[in-house]
Amino acid sequence: MIQLVASDLDGTIVYNNEITTMDLEAVKKLKQANIKFVICTGKTYAMTKDICNQLEPAYGIFGNGTQVMNIQTREEIIKNTITNTQVMDCLEIAKKHHLHIHIYTDNKIIAQENLKYMAYRNYVLYKKQVEFEIIDSMEKYIKEKNPNVLKLILSGEKELLGVKNKIEEKENVIAIQIRKYGEYIDKIVGKGYEYLDIVPEHVTKYQALKQLSTYLHIPMEHIMAIGDNINDIEMIKHAGIGVAIGGSYEEAQKVASYVTENTVKTGGFAESVSKFISKKRSGNVYSRRI
Repeated sequence: MIQLVASDLDGTIVYNNEITTMDLEAVKKLKQANIKFVICTGKTYAMTKDICNQLEPAYGIFGNGTQVMNIQTREEIIKNTITNTQVMDCLEIAKKHHLHIHIYTDNKIIAQENLKYMAYRNYVLYKKQVEFEIIDSMEKYIKEKNPNVLKLILSGEKELLGVKNKIEEKENVIAIQIRKYGEYIDKIVGKGYEYLDIVPEHVTKYQALKQLSTYLHIPMEHIMAIGDNINDIEMIKHAGIGVAIGGSYEEAQKVASYVTENTVKTGGFAESVSKFISKKRSGNVYSRRI
């Protein structure tokens, strides 16, 4: 029996800051059935406060596992940060490969020189929720401000596997490689690119969900995990029921127990809740701005 539903946000239940009414109704059904709803996102809590107010999850996994919070009490259960030494070493590699750099702290997104790629996308979508700061030198900023860095993003219009391997060989971090080309192109940015989402070693959505399951005394086999992207693969694979949203990355679909017919734009999340938890489907689809 499913006791907890863990869902990614962008591409799973949120599309360009919109949620279908079907998906909103599905979240309500989970609460009515006393099933805990947990959001699992690569974004920080500061970026997703409005979404949290809309969806009212019980818990949140943020920054790909760098933060785990009780949303109702605002209690921070887990927090992981990248050391400044690790950040500086990653910056050295990034400069050699001419990559765009931005970092996430508790309440800011800080970019070097300009807003490009994922940093620009986040600015368009979340400038009302989180402060953006553009600086001349990330190295100088790290040395002078000594920030708590939750994660680091390196972006560029090239294949980044080689950079990923260099970083992971040198530092105790995970660099998740995500491509935004072809069918996965970022329509807000308007061009193809790749980025490395860098977090401390052993920090992933799955590991955070596993820790939360222990904290809540809910076995993983009683959890349904829903996602669409590369950083969702582990939790989809290891959950009792793993769901990939229609149109998601092929790698996520391959490990899923079920792939929805609907996409994020047509209520794929609601479909999975209907199939595995509720026999009644929601009404017609239309979007509601967050």
